Amino acid sequence: MMARVKTDERIVVAMTELLRRQGYAATGIKQVVEAAEAPIGSIYHHFGGGKRDVAAAALRTSGAAYGELVGMLLAPHDDIAEGIAAAFASAAETIAETGWLNMCPVGTVAGEVADTEPVLREVAAEVIGAWVEQGTALYRARGLSESDARALMLAVVSALEGAFILARTQRSTDPLRAAGAAMTAYARALSSAPQNSSTVRDSSL
Repeated sequence: MMARVKTDERIVVAMTELLRRQGYAATGIKQVVEAAEAPIGSIYHHFGGGKRDVAAAALRTSGAAYGELVGMLLAPHDDIAEGIAAAFASAAETIAETGWLNMCPVGTVAGEVADTEPVLREVAAEVIGAWVEQGTALYRARGLSESDARALMLAVVSALEGAFILARTQRSTDPLRAAGAAMTAYARALSSAPQNSSTVRDSSL
């Protein structure tokens, strides 16, 4: 199966999994090529900047995938609060089923390298910014104002990333369920508040 996938794609997949499991500093190029079943020279053939460039590609690829996943969890629900409750419940189930593995490497790497790897910090910021924009657009389409939609999505991302850390540390789904309940309540409060009609899009979008 691995041989059918392009070498650069195998390298990115391998790096993504290693970042998810152990972070950036603990991940070495030798580990990446072994996991990707690729010669070490292929790293520098496809990624001129070495480990940093592979990590950047992994963050962008995994970030886009997780952004789509969150969107898929939220989009089926016309009620914003119900969508958020379902997303956090799904995250709680998944992290427990996978043995408390990190769900996404973006938040982990962002916190780890914020002061030491400015390039990767910028990539993580780019990925998280895309999540916020996607969620803001979705909540706008559900009737929230631009400011409320953006504030809600920022809160949801922050709560989710923080809850993942606590859940992994405590080996418990309680942090995700508590964060989900708090975000659900916040969403209900915003949804019930009067919205400025001049800044709300047609809910049919």
